[in-house]
Amino acid sequence: MKRSLMQIYVKGSREAVELYLKAFNATLGFNVKSSDDTFYHSELDICGHTLAVSEANDGMNKRITGNTMQFCLHYGEGNEESVKQAYEVLKEGSQILFPLGPCDFSPLCADFIDKFGVRWCLFV
Repeated sequence: MKRSLMQIYVKGSREAVELYLKAFNATLGFNVKSSDDTFYHSELDICGHTLAVSEANDGMNKRITGNTMQFCLHYGEGNEESVKQAYEVLKEGSQILFPLGPCDFSPLCADFIDKFGVRWCLFV
C-alpha cells in the first residue's frame, strides 16, 4: 500500500478547506477546483497525514453524514495546544458531544460534529 487518507465530502468545500487549514495548522497540497470554485479534490497535510476534502454533490446519501464515521486525531501528550486550537476553530456551529476536557483515556479530549456534518474526536 502506498498510503491511506481520510476523505470528507461536504457542501461548502471551499469554506471547509479554509477552516480545516486554520484548525489543524495544515498545508494545502494537490488540489483540483471545479468551475464553481469548489474543490473537486483537495489534500490537506495535517502533521504528515492526508485529509482529502471534496464538494458533496446532490446525489450523495445525506443520511450518513456525521453519524456513521468519525475522524479521530490522536496528537499525543505534549500537544495539548494543537488540540485546543483545532477545537476552538471548529466548535462554532458544531454539535458538541463531549466538550474539551479529560476523559477515561485522555487528559484532554473533545468529540463533536462540526458545521459541515463531520464528526471529530481530538485528543492527546
